[in-house]
Amino acid sequence: MPFYYHPRVVALLGSSPFLLLMVVAGLGYLLGKLQLGGFGLGVAAVLFVGLGVGALDETLKLPELVFQLGLILFVYTVGLSSGPGFFAALRARGLRDNLLVVGCVVLSGVAMVLAARLLGIEGTYAAGLFAGGLTNTPALAAVLDYSRDHARGEAALIEPVIAYSVAYPMGVLGVLIVIYALQRAFRTDYAAEARAAQGTGLVPEEIVDVTLRVTQTDFVGRTLGDLQAEFGWPVVFSRHRHGDEVLLAKRTTRLSEGDLLSVIGSKKSTREVTEILGEPSGEPLLRDRSVIDFRRVFVSSHEAVGKKIRELSLPQRFGAILTRVRRGDVDFLARADMELEPGDRVRVVAPAERIKDVSAFFGDSMKALSEIDVGVFGLGVALGLLLGMVPLPLPGGLSFKLGLAGGPLIAGLVLGALGRSGPVVWHMPYNANLTLRQFGLILFLAGVGTRSGGAFVHTLTSGSGLVLFAVGVGLTVLSAGTALFVGHKLLKVPMGLMIGIVSGLHTQPAVLAFSSEQAKNELPNVGYATVYPMATVAKIVAAQLIVAFLP
Repeated sequence: MPFYYHPRVVALLGSSPFLLLMVVAGLGYLLGKLQLGGFGLGVAAVLFVGLGVGALDETLKLPELVFQLGLILFVYTVGLSSGPGFFAALRARGLRDNLLVVGCVVLSGVAMVLAARLLGIEGTYAAGLFAGGLTNTPALAAVLDYSRDHARGEAALIEPVIAYSVAYPMGVLGVLIVIYALQRAFRTDYAAEARAAQGTGLVPEEIVDVTLRVTQTDFVGRTLGDLQAEFGWPVVFSRHRHGDEVLLAKRTTRLSEGDLLSVIGSKKSTREVTEILGEPSGEPLLRDRSVIDFRRVFVSSHEAVGKKIRELSLPQRFGAILTRVRRGDVDFLARADMELEPGDRVRVVAPAERIKDVSAFFGDSMKALSEIDVGVFGLGVALGLLLGMVPLPLPGGLSFKLGLAGGPLIAGLVLGALGRSGPVVWHMPYNANLTLRQFGLILFLAGVGTRSGGAFVHTLTSGSGLVLFAVGVGLTVLSAGTALFVGHKLLKVPMGLMIGIVSGLHTQPAVLAFSSEQAKNELPNVGYATVYPMATVAKIVAAQLIVAFLP
């Protein structure tokens, strides 16, 4: 008898929920790292290990509180980090892309309801298939929360997990196949799309630092503030040399013929400024740090987080300016209306003797970026839980609640977009947010997996398992194929952007990684970030509606 069936092993795991949790999480994480043809389950492997362990013996179940806590941590941190991008994406081009995604979610939901009625699939299974076919764990969590809130019994907490698990693997592979097939059918030239996207605002442009010499006498005597107001250049002026004196470039700086000026911005913008004011100089001011120095510092202090750069009054307080903001792996020009987030790295240019003062103002602390303000975090989660308890009316006298999944998610989105309320900073440091998010997801997947293992095996070995699998595949192909065809062929969205949007529609990092590999540019990442939050919210609502309307 294999060791893992040994009664003593089962008894040991059953007697210690913490040991059971760590075994499932550890084995799942290791399994998720395995790659087969570029495809891996990632953290979702924890669910499948949980299903396997739960199938060994009915006593191997984690307490319900485990997956509930994991769910709350996961959805709230997702909302908090996605809030600014979620509301920004509802404007201009982002509105079009998000409407497309919502349309595809609605289409998939309607198709799922029709298939369920035609094939006699119960609502709990249908909602699980919907969540698995579109690979969205928060949607599954919302279904379980809805079923528990409406006292539908133990089966209603198991059946969605079974259907989700049956549909999930092809929910990932199916999208990869659709993308690969349609990019060949459409004869996509990703390199040409990337070239066409330069300067359109779709992708962040490379930030450069150039030095120009003022030779155009028409602008001699004019201040930089006057010139910016007249031309509206999207650049930052950092240093100004007049004669042998190097000073910080300010709005009040007056130009003289022969002056050197350091200009930071995109290649196109800096070239335009150079052509108007003078000519390129072979004497880069960046090398001269004797009077004006620069430093990259982390934004970790509450005084700076959540505020726009103009609100910090750096020139007045320190005689300093910001030239760049590095967020994640991307450099952005430090625009006056840009709001700083914890974990940003800002490039400060200031008099050499004030550099330490400016660094202290921003915090520049890695330790602070790893800490969580438990009071603020708890308050935000509490607001989300209260929001989740509010009943929302539906047609036909029905109602539903956002619950443990939707309430904290919506609260996180709103609070993340607000950034701060007076002295209260809602943002969390990126590293701390990601750690909590991963931990919460592992708790959730391990919890629901161990509680559904026996029923999962029974379903797979019965005839109904094949039906569920086929419906899940059809749902995946329908959603991905429709989005790509409508977006690229009818709306004329670049294919590189569209495969990112489809990755966001399916809220699937594995698909995004494949898409980025195919395109070899930043367009997929832009599409993914634009629609991910809306896709998550739409699928949470749609999954609950499916289980509410189907018997």
